[in-house]
Amino acid sequence: MIRKSIIFAHKSINFIVAIISLILFLICLYAMIDAYIVYVGANDSGIMKYKPESGNTEKLRELSENAVAWLTVDDTRIDYPVMQGENNTEYLNKAPNGEFSLSGSIFLDSRNDKTFSDPYSLIYGHHMEYGAMFGSLDEYKDKAFFDAHRTGLLTVTNGDEYSIGIFAVCKAQATEKVIFDPPESNNQALLEYLNDHALIYDPSGVGAGLKLIALSTCQSAESNERMIVFGVLTPQNR
Repeated sequence: MIRKSIIFAHKSINFIVAIISLILFLICLYAMIDAYIVYVGANDSGIMKYKPESGNTEKLRELSENAVAWLTVDDTRIDYPVMQGENNTEYLNKAPNGEFSLSGSIFLDSRNDKTFSDPYSLIYGHHMEYGAMFGSLDEYKDKAFFDAHRTGLLTVTNGDEYSIGIFAVCKAQATEKVIFDPPESNNQALLEYLNDHALIYDPSGVGAGLKLIALSTCQSAESNERMIVFGVLTPQNR
């Protein structure tokens, strides 16, 4: 009788272990599938058909009425349309075509003018693996990478084109108003902040009267810290 009880106990333990193992396997499988879906969403090559050519933004406007620009940072994986929602949560989990997407979209702060006429414009993007979306911004902490990747192009849907000259890299809390409150940000105050807090800062050719842009991404889902790369916008077709 005792032997039968021991055998039954062993079988019960083995059954419980098997169930737990199966649950853990299913959780891991779900995580892998979820990560794959997010990766695919962040690397949708089909979006490239909307990229403006020679300043012609007709294709980009066909993508969505909320597409305000196309952003390219040379020799990085940052090559995406820039969206603008009614608020700063609309495109966190929405693809440029309007479909649900965990990787979201690159988007302009809802308080900024969509023509990039403001003295300071702020663009957000998720921190994705393998440099997708704004995952490449992390690499700007390295001075050698910074020195080799300081140019880009912003093509606005109204036809305006701006070259981007990257001049600073900074980490800051998302509550830092001088960075994350573009309507109230004073460029002189912003430049003074960068002079004091930037990880890398090259002030040559940068002044308070110039038009500035910032690219911001989170450091982790659990952190309020942001990585921000700053550039000067210079008109190309005026």
